[in-house]
Amino acid sequence: MTRILRQAPVLFASNLPDTIVYWRDRLGFAQHGVFGEPPVFAIVEYGNAFAMLKQAPAGHAIAPYWQVSEGLWNAYFWVDDVAALFADMQRRGAAIDYGPCDQPYGVREFAVLDPDRQSIGFGQALTGS
Repeated sequence: MTRILRQAPVLFASNLPDTIVYWRDRLGFAQHGVFGEPPVFAIVEYGNAFAMLKQAPAGHAIAPYWQVSEGLWNAYFWVDDVAALFADMQRRGAAIDYGPCDQPYGVREFAVLDPDRQSIGFGQALTGS
């Protein structure tokens, strides 16, 4: 059986250069690749997790998923130490959507907002879940 080795959410950005800097400086993701001049596409990474960022067309309105369905993220990452990651992102000045909390689906999670107010969730499975 074929295995999926990695996955990457794809998010639009109204200002890709600013969004790349935000993911790097505020969220701690490294630049994996930036394409075009000016940039039109980028890949950022944190460990084995990736996100792909695409410059939205001029005038395109980016609708964060939480505006369509309350509480929904545009991207979600499973992590092994949600408390440490939250502390690091908070220290870096990330825009916090909501702080760490235990969810009924067995995950302790938090979320940040990107420059286009898209919610990016990070969760850790609770013991016994």
